[in-house]
Amino acid sequence: MYAGKKDDMNDRTCIVTGSTGPAEDMIRFVAGPDGAVVPDLKRNLPGRGCWVTASRAHVDAAAGRKLFRRGLKQEVDVAPDLGALVDELLAKRALGQLGLARKAGAVVTGAVQVDKAVRSGAALAVLRDPAAAPDGVRKIDQARTFVRQMDGPDIPAFNSFREGELDLALGAGNVIHAAVLDGGPGKAALRQLEMLDRYRRPGPDIAMSGGATRKTAKGKITE
Repeated sequence: MYAGKKDDMNDRTCIVTGSTGPAEDMIRFVAGPDGAVVPDLKRNLPGRGCWVTASRAHVDAAAGRKLFRRGLKQEVDVAPDLGALVDELLAKRALGQLGLARKAGAVVTGAVQVDKAVRSGAALAVLRDPAAAPDGVRKIDQARTFVRQMDGPDIPAFNSFREGELDLALGAGNVIHAAVLDGGPGKAALRQLEMLDRYRRPGPDIAMSGGATRKTAKGKITE
């Protein structure tokens, strides 16, 4: 069975917590032909799928507590670095979407252009390379604060990628600062950046010693 657009309209149940949520907030997993658990970020691979809340903590808990076997209803092989693999795939997807946004004119680079985009209200988000100088970061943060104080949006800043990765994704040399601009391509890129950020964010204590403690859909702790 393929996961299609109709499926995306329905909530999914996380195999770790038992809580439900939209497909966009979860990651679908399937079993490959060899029985290996495969992340299905596009939600279109064939076969039975199971869903995990899109956070590293939940994926690690699902792997550590052997929940994929139950969710997929078969014996499966879970890679010991599955959580890291999902992180890498999400980062590549976000970088790819940024590249598409740049081709569509929805990304600007350089501290001066980013500052202008922020102050004009055109920026949906700003990005920084790890090599960004503190002074440059401070100036752009001042622009973000100014916009917020003027009842504008709270423009997020992402430090999501390793040094030099923005250069490759955006097809430009020495990209230290970048801004994603409003519009369809920019919004698509922002969604991927936000998902990557959520995935990496420290999660609740969902896999305590023994793996028997979990949160229910109502947030209560059960044994």
